[in-house]
Amino acid sequence: MTTLFSALPIDIALSVIAYWLLLGLIGLLLQNSRIISQWIFPAGALGALILAVGAVSSLGGAVNTAVLPLGLPDLPFHLRLDSLSAFFLLLLGAAGIGISVYSAGYFRNMEGNTLGLLCFEYHVFLAAMALVFMADDAYLFMVAWETMALSSYFLVTTDHSVPEIRRAGFLYLLVAHVGAIAILMCFGVMQGGHGDYTFAAMRHAHLAPFWASATFLLALFGFGAKAGILPLHIWLPEAHPAAPSPVSALMSGIMLKTAIYGILRVTFDLLGMQLWWWGALALTLGLVTALFGVIFAAVQTDMKRLLAYSSIENIGIILVGIGLAIIFHSFHKDALAALALTATLYHALNHAFMKGLLFLGTGSVLHATGERNLGKLGGLIHRMPKLALLVLVGVLAIAGLPPLNGFVSEWLLLQAFLLSPGLPHPYLNMLIPITAAALALAAALAGYVMVKFYGVIFLGQPREDKPGEQVHDIGIMERIGLTWLALGCILLGVFPVFFILHIDYVTQMLVGQTLGSTAAQTGWMWLTPIQPERASYNPLILFLIIIIGVIFTMQVVKKFYHGRLSRGPAWDCGFPEQTSRMQDTAEGFGQPIRQIFELFFGITREVPSPFDKKPHYHGETRDLLWDWCYVPIARITETLSALIGKLQHGRIHVYLLYSFVTLLALLAFIR
Repeated sequence: MTTLFSALPIDIALSVIAYWLLLGLIGLLLQNSRIISQWIFPAGALGALILAVGAVSSLGGAVNTAVLPLGLPDLPFHLRLDSLSAFFLLLLGAAGIGISVYSAGYFRNMEGNTLGLLCFEYHVFLAAMALVFMADDAYLFMVAWETMALSSYFLVTTDHSVPEIRRAGFLYLLVAHVGAIAILMCFGVMQGGHGDYTFAAMRHAHLAPFWASATFLLALFGFGAKAGILPLHIWLPEAHPAAPSPVSALMSGIMLKTAIYGILRVTFDLLGMQLWWWGALALTLGLVTALFGVIFAAVQTDMKRLLAYSSIENIGIILVGIGLAIIFHSFHKDALAALALTATLYHALNHAFMKGLLFLGTGSVLHATGERNLGKLGGLIHRMPKLALLVLVGVLAIAGLPPLNGFVSEWLLLQAFLLSPGLPHPYLNMLIPITAAALALAAALAGYVMVKFYGVIFLGQPREDKPGEQVHDIGIMERIGLTWLALGCILLGVFPVFFILHIDYVTQMLVGQTLGSTAAQTGWMWLTPIQPERASYNPLILFLIIIIGVIFTMQVVKKFYHGRLSRGPAWDCGFPEQTSRMQDTAEGFGQPIRQIFELFFGITREVPSPFDKKPHYHGETRDLLWDWCYVPIARITETLSALIGKLQHGRIHVYLLYSFVTLLALLAFIR
């Protein structure tokens, strides 16, 4: 191990990428489910661990570059490992450990030939994401980006015999390629026809404000399509429910962050300027995306779709932080820019752990019950207590409750809003307070959504009269993977100063300022964003108080009430014949949100008659943006296709006429 980490960090990362590709190839050739689940997936987790350790060691170190003798003639692949790349490689490796270990247990019963192909696609997906973070030229970046898109498409469509899954995969691939075209155009503008496609040349391009703005807008559109920013989010609620749960965890926890990486790389590294209105646009889009995601999450009845919309909300929060950092940096308020950027990066890392944990938890529920409809679940805490405890950590974290990690990043972002001074623009002085208030609303609604998610699945009684013997708790590999992610949520929440000191290397590179010198000025136990007099937070003390309070309460109950407690049925409100149907449902939880924001939903209801012996109510909530934006585009495309199709008559004289008319047009143009 000492010899391994004495090598250059970029060599370690390249070795892990080659190692993942080799593991995928071995799995494809062997097609032995026992070997793949017991050996290859855990070996992939070992590679993720090595990548994470190597990334931590390279944070703040010298920039490593390499040129690979691959690609096309005179177009070799350029690689670069700097602090920004290292941070996102750390995110990939740290979250990938838990997901790969969990996958070893989750896929153990899959058929060998299917699992072999999935194993290959899975590890190619990991390697492609790592290459995206390390690419130092537009050519390698686009090759890695498209490899990532194709491998994730095949993973999403693993169960391709289902028409809905094929449709979800096609929609994902379509949006991904539309975004890729915008990214390619973004690189083309920065390259400017000078023939040099490397990022090093783009850093010295010195674009005019018009072309720099065009570059930023193309990057925001292209990477926003991958991240799920409104209105390019349509693929995300469809692809996540279709994919196997470990794939959903990879896509939501890690792949969405490749888009965040791309926006940061282009905006703060490759472009030589930042304009304030870029930040205002990103801030507004992020706020709308966050509110949209959390509102739609509140009314979902499919647990994986609920988490997918929650991912849209969290991506919106991250984009809000990016927009705030751009605004501060454009006005040379670099201390506040570093604070906003630290909150952004911290939330990206937090989301990888939180959402990875929750998606894997839903995978275990789906394996055990065969259901992902919230209306058919309930009471699983009695059958799956270990899973319920681990998922509870993720629920509390993503709800933003202290002392877990979700609170730290959202608290830092709110501090950036509260500490922002008067900016030399009246529009921004109006926008920032409104955004802060709306962001607090989104955080509150996120807690509401998580109460619904956890309460309906794990608490109460089963809502379906199915035999409970088939429901089993998680196995050892799933437990290890989930515990790793839950432990990450706890450590990121209790010891934030340690992680912020490492994020400082990234903020120093991007905005020339750090937060660690102020965050740790009163010691590693206290987090002080700017000054102790303004705001401070001690998560460790709060964590210890909670633990001591729980232990003290249990001891008091045990000592003073032992033998005097008895269990009985819940109060029945005077109606003794209660059934599981009398519990609050997922639709019931979402009803207040549905009524308040009814104008934003497309709602279809099936209301039973009062005389039905077995009444059944069904409500469906649609995304109106699909009807407003994408249905017209589909109709225009179909119309144009039909018109163009009329050119195909199958008659040779018609085709000769086309050629003759084209020749005449060219001659007229030349004259």
